Amino acid sequence: MKELITTDGARLAYQDTGGDGVPLVMLHGWGQTQAMFRHQIEGLAPGRRVVTVDLRGHGKSGKPHHGYRIARLSRDVLELVDHLGLDRFDALGWSMGVSVWWSFIDQYGTGRIRRFVAVDQPPAVAAVPWMTEREQRDSGAIFDVSGLLYLGAALAGPEGDTVRADFVRGMFSGEPDPEVLAFVTEEIRSTPAHAAVPLLFDHCAQDWRDVLPRIDVPTLVIGCEGSHVHPDSQRFVAERIPGALLHLFPSDVANSHFPFLENPPAFNAVVEKFLAEEPPRGA
Repeated sequence: MKELITTDGARLAYQDTGGDGVPLVMLHGWGQTQAMFRHQIEGLAPGRRVVTVDLRGHGKSGKPHHGYRIARLSRDVLELVDHLGLDRFDALGWSMGVSVWWSFIDQYGTGRIRRFVAVDQPPAVAAVPWMTEREQRDSGAIFDVSGLLYLGAALAGPEGDTVRADFVRGMFSGEPDPEVLAFVTEEIRSTPAHAAVPLLFDHCAQDWRDVLPRIDVPTLVIGCEGSHVHPDSQRFVAERIPGALLHLFPSDVANSHFPFLENPPAFNAVVEKFLAEEPPRGA
């Protein structure tokens, strides 16, 4: 594991496999870690250069008392790719990691991104009152505002560990693999409440729908029928990004928010096929 100190003093733990070809930079979700991608680091094309990072407040990275906003996390990613000298790379985000990439694109553009993979993230998580019911459905809103406030308070309270475990369990349909569930439940413990709660609030308060039509690089949107993120929201995302492809895993292939952990061969095959495709003529 390597480390980078950001311009505001946060310590980021990252891994760089240093392989050949276009690098793939992978970002994990809220409360989780780069270990989520343990089956992708070597399971994708042999020799591919893969970069993963524990976002601030997560995993083995520092837990400062500042910077728990999606915009700051996307700045951290910019500083990481600058530090590694990555002028051109493929970007993959899962869950909140997709939002970090949407923020990155919103602020810094797509000039350095060759291909983009967005895994199971609604474009707007909170059903704010000024959205119509149709907009709330299309965007895949998971919480209303009062529900978000209640969750944040519960996570910050004395039963926070139990609330986190229940939150994780809600991301699986049916009976999950006990090892996968235990792994995810353990990883989320690495993010303390002082980081997790403000970041969750900021993450859920964002609305990325206006960014989607401005994504002008080849994009693959991945959803899962068994996820708590409704597949229709992933259809909506794919429809709004020009030329985007959509892949929805049926529940007999993967049945949760974690298809890369549940069925690594199936997930890796879909991602590798997309990353290996030749760009359109004239691109």
